[in-house]
Amino acid sequence: MIDMLLQFLANTGYFLADYRHVIMIVVGSVFVYLAVAKEYEPLLLVPIGFGVIVGNIPFFKGFGLGIYENNSVFHYLYFGVTTGIYPSIVFLGLGAMTDFSSLLARPKLMLLGAAAQMGIFFTLLGAFALGFAPREAASIAIIGGADGPTSIFLTAKLAPKLIGPIAIAAYSYMALIPVIQPPIMRLLTTRKERLIRMSEPREIHKKELIIFPVIATLLCCMLAPTALPLLGMLFLGNFLKESGVVERLANTARNAVIDTATILLGFTVGMSTQADVFLNPKSLSIFALGAVAFSIATASGIIFAKIMNLFLKEKINPLLGAAGVSAVPGSAREVHLVGQSEDPSNYLLMHAMACNSSGVIGSAIAAGVLWTFMVDLPA
Repeated sequence: MIDMLLQFLANTGYFLADYRHVIMIVVGSVFVYLAVAKEYEPLLLVPIGFGVIVGNIPFFKGFGLGIYENNSVFHYLYFGVTTGIYPSIVFLGLGAMTDFSSLLARPKLMLLGAAAQMGIFFTLLGAFALGFAPREAASIAIIGGADGPTSIFLTAKLAPKLIGPIAIAAYSYMALIPVIQPPIMRLLTTRKERLIRMSEPREIHKKELIIFPVIATLLCCMLAPTALPLLGMLFLGNFLKESGVVERLANTARNAVIDTATILLGFTVGMSTQADVFLNPKSLSIFALGAVAFSIATASGIIFAKIMNLFLKEKINPLLGAAGVSAVPGSAREVHLVGQSEDPSNYLLMHAMACNSSGVIGSAIAAGVLWTFMVDLPA
């Protein structure tokens, strides 16, 4: 009887746990705390944080419980991450929620979304300098786009072993936008620049909104065919919304479908941070590079807006450049709040969403370009 009791105790998580599991459980708990108490991107951090906690409960190997064990329930759920299914479904829902009218009203704001992608390419050079293999470096660099699904999609194709740390880094910095972006915005702009008011955009006709996703699909996916799984789904979702004839499908895409995909994506990505796989020097390097990537992306958008103002008769508020990253709608909201802190009557949200939506497209194209160049290089 005593032997059976000792054997039972030896198979419990309390007995099998070591300091690494404790560290990761604390990290997951912090994520959950930030989501609930501070309301930092709760739709992302709640499933991810809880996944980190669940994924780091120690278990006796061989029972088919872990996310990395073949034929386990969690391994099958993780299949949607490793194949890029969940990110593509998220893009479908995102497209069904996105209004591109502000972007169509001011097409020049697309340039700010493109400029913010500089964070990706500067970080690529940094990852090379730290000794990462080309495919790993490309996967790390995409964090600069501040787009969690795109980061996961590219990493699944180029460096699957890094999905955990890259996804956690990408979503962490997305959640910390209120902490990271405002100081950079204030550092790189003057009060006079932050007070610039944007004029009212022109009215967009329904036909333009219907035609846009079709034309955008052809233009973007012809340029980077490897971005099809993301941009094809994004523009399909948007066409469902704007066509006006399949409202039921559009509602499903922007509600039940994207919510289900977000839960499964966040939870399984959190679970992939299993302590014995996740805690290593490479993960710490990825977090450091991710912070640099996000900061450079934010700064690049702002600086490019200032450069544009040298040639434009009607000036752009440089704060909008910070919304060029594809963290929708967090960065657009933060731009609006920083602008209102200077002038409560200055409404920048609609204009910032134009940059934000172009950033989504830009990061997906950048991911497609990196995939094209890196797929035949060593992992």
